[in-house]
Amino acid sequence: MTRKPTHLDAIVIGAGFAGIYMLHKLRNELGVRVRAFERGTGIGGTWHWNRYPGAAADVDSIVYRYSFDSDLLREWNWKNRYATQPEILAYLEHVVDRFELREDIQLDTTVESLTFDEDSNLWTARTDRGEEFTATYVVGALGPLSTPIFPDIEGRDSFAGTQVHTGAWPEGFDITGKKVGVIGTGSTGTQFVGAAARMTEHLTVFQRSAQYVVPAGDAPLSDEFIEDYRENHEQFWKQVFDSRVACGFQESETSAMEVSVEERERRFEESWEKGNGFHFMFGTFADIAFNPESNEAAASFIRSKIAEIVRDPETARKLMPTDFYAKRPICNTGYYETYNRDNVTLVSTKENPIVRITPTGVETEDGTRHDLDVLVFATGYEAMQGSYNRIDIRGRGGVTLKEHWGEAPSSYLGVATTGFPNLFTVFGPNSVFSNLPPALQTQVDWIAETIEAARRRGIATVEATAAAEEEWTAMCREMAEHSLFAQTDSWIFGSNIPGKKRRTLFYFGGIAAYREKLREIVAADYEGFTLDHEGSPTAA
Repeated sequence: MTRKPTHLDAIVIGAGFAGIYMLHKLRNELGVRVRAFERGTGIGGTWHWNRYPGAAADVDSIVYRYSFDSDLLREWNWKNRYATQPEILAYLEHVVDRFELREDIQLDTTVESLTFDEDSNLWTARTDRGEEFTATYVVGALGPLSTPIFPDIEGRDSFAGTQVHTGAWPEGFDITGKKVGVIGTGSTGTQFVGAAARMTEHLTVFQRSAQYVVPAGDAPLSDEFIEDYRENHEQFWKQVFDSRVACGFQESETSAMEVSVEERERRFEESWEKGNGFHFMFGTFADIAFNPESNEAAASFIRSKIAEIVRDPETARKLMPTDFYAKRPICNTGYYETYNRDNVTLVSTKENPIVRITPTGVETEDGTRHDLDVLVFATGYEAMQGSYNRIDIRGRGGVTLKEHWGEAPSSYLGVATTGFPNLFTVFGPNSVFSNLPPALQTQVDWIAETIEAARRRGIATVEATAAAEEEWTAMCREMAEHSLFAQTDSWIFGSNIPGKKRRTLFYFGGIAAYREKLREIVAADYEGFTLDHEGSPTAA
């Protein structure tokens, strides 16, 4: 006898920042029957998996949180300017308990397939536990950086020590007193390097690309600051949502080329002392990411700081980037100072490539054998589409989402894809480039509003049109090509995966413009969407 699938109004996949808030909106505010599925053994998404030494948010903690509930804003206080992984996970646990969401989160469960039935307008979800669920709506909250990638290096399977990816760090795994090698120096890698150097017997850093790293300026938050934030949080968050990158500071409107050399240096120095990578790129001057001259002024300043901080000239040279300062801004504490330690070795793999991984460590082209107990891969993720490619998602006509996206994923607004009715993605391809929690909250609010409107109006399916998806994707591509981000190799364009077609993954117009676009679409009765009333579900 075949067991009948459990029917829900909505399914949420993922229980990180986006999935937790989506569950709250659907269950507590819209009153729908909903369940969230999470493949991890605990909630938290990125902050469940990324437990590596040094893991922390690299935007200010006061904007790395939800803003939808005034009482929550007042009652939860961060201790420092930047929140660490344990603190962020504790915050999310608090939110789950505060809004009584735990009973509707099914942990340790992987959704393996999603299939849309065009006769019933229902999605069927199948899990690795052999369960089946049907639902009118499915929301993917899988995270943009959730599918770790490993470099294709000869002998990787032969290593006799421990191999670990920063994005899947085993709980409780300790590197203290060990000989550790780390491949990769992006945002995660640079965080790890600073923390690991203080724990290990020896740390060997295999640098694939030199990075522009700005100090974090971390420090305890004063009681006066916290009290002011509590009392004026509405005004504070209005500024966040009216900005470009939603990081909580006033963004510059001045070109670096409009001021004197002395004024440029003064602003750069002031920002360097204050800390924060996003502020250095967007708070000092308005055109660092767009004007080559302004970009070089910022890049040259950071290179001068590297020369000043790193005592060994050859190590300093290897640490100096030569490309545009146009990747995701990075900041952390004491990164360049770390290379002055006796127990840290830097290997530039562009100059001295890794030849193979051996049972005892890593061998480089110059013949050096680096003996290691632990090999850490801080080599990034298959951004945006990787987590969706893990699931067999089939929309109209049995077409898979993987087939539809191909090597260059597309969407309308980052939340919907033609051919996949009532399937919404939080931070799907071509979502806004900004601080994540405000962007995720923006999309969750809009998806919930859309589902509520559909149920109220008796609309069976909400589906992006092909034309709208193509236009949005083309516009995102055109906008990106006007920035210097498009002239560097980074995960922002998917170029961290060898052999993959370069693609646009973000809308670079800023969160204020993005939120305005979402409002315009609703005001125009969901322009760019097909709203099908045929065989509609029961209105709420």
